[in-house]
Amino acid sequence: MPPGSAGHDPRKARRVGIMKIGIIGAGNIGGNLTRRLTALGHDVSVANSRGPHTLTALAEETGATPVRAEEAARGAEVVVVTVPLKAVPDLPSGILDGAADGVAVIDTNNYYPQQRDGRIAAIEDEGRTESRWVEGHLGHPVIKAFNGTYAQDILDRPRPAGDPDRMALPVAGDDEAAKAKVRALIDELGFDTVDAGGIDESWRQQPDTPVYGLRAGVEGVTKALAEASPERPAAFRG
Repeated sequence: MPPGSAGHDPRKARRVGIMKIGIIGAGNIGGNLTRRLTALGHDVSVANSRGPHTLTALAEETGATPVRAEEAARGAEVVVVTVPLKAVPDLPSGILDGAADGVAVIDTNNYYPQQRDGRIAAIEDEGRTESRWVEGHLGHPVIKAFNGTYAQDILDRPRPAGDPDRMALPVAGDDEAAKAKVRALIDELGFDTVDAGGIDESWRQQPDTPVYGLRAGVEGVTKALAEASPERPAAFRG
């Protein structure tokens, strides 16, 4: 499917059924996804780098199960990896072991070399996209989504299917079945999606591209993806 294709009728919202979902990272994006996904009835396990005892308040608020990072993916049909990019290599080995067959792994990461992550040669010198680099460390294909979404919008901006103010989110990935699962879940969360192509095309939604942080519908997101340049901006080089 070409980058920027909508791929389904955004007016047809779908229930994806109750799923077991693991969230690795409980920062702004991870915390708000935990809030929304538990509210929709999904069985959510959430982990961070500091241990489940630090997630008591979030668990009490949402009903999610706090676990260690290496337990978050067990039995999960969807796993969200939402930790700082520089922390990805430090995730426990085999972190996806025990996940359900056909698990969809969502990567929300961005590369901020000057602000946080330091220089990563594989991204800058070898030209790997950020999510292709993440795949190499996880040993599993990923679906890039939510990386340019304001965390508060996950709580404040869901709209029913067909609403003219409904936002669309770009979604990139090579595994079409996993991508379809993620797009259906985002639809259930209250947002349209636009297929941004494969992981090697996911530079179209990296930081400082037209779609990054864009609050627009399918048409606006499709246009922004098409206008992106593969050249990495100086502000996002180490």
